[in-house]
Amino acid sequence: MDGLLILKGKTVTKEVQPQQGSTLLEHALKHGVDWQNLCTRGTCARCRCYMEAGAELLEAPTKAEERRLDPEELEEGYRLACQAIIKTPGILIALNKTYF
Repeated sequence: MDGLLILKGKTVTKEVQPQQGSTLLEHALKHGVDWQNLCTRGTCARCRCYMEAGAELLEAPTKAEERRLDPEELEEGYRLACQAIIKTPGILIALNKTYF
C-alpha cells in the first residue's frame, strides 16, 4: 500500500488510497465525502481543512492559500483542500473545518 488518506467530512469519514498529484478535495468528491466547497480555486475557503496528520506529505501552500489563509492558520496545519496536492505517499488525515 502506498499510503492512506482519511477524509473526515461533516457527516462521513472515509479511508481511501491517496493519489499523488491530486488535491484533497478531488479525493473527497470522488469518494462521496460531504466536503464543503464552492469555487475550487482557493477563493471561497469553504473547503478549508485541518491536517491532523501528514501535512508534510503535501505540496507547499499555493499563492491562493497564502492570500486566503492567515499565516497562523497555515502554521497550525490548516489548508484549502482544493489547493492541497498530495506529493508523497504516506498517512494523511484531513478534517473539513470550514469557517461557517
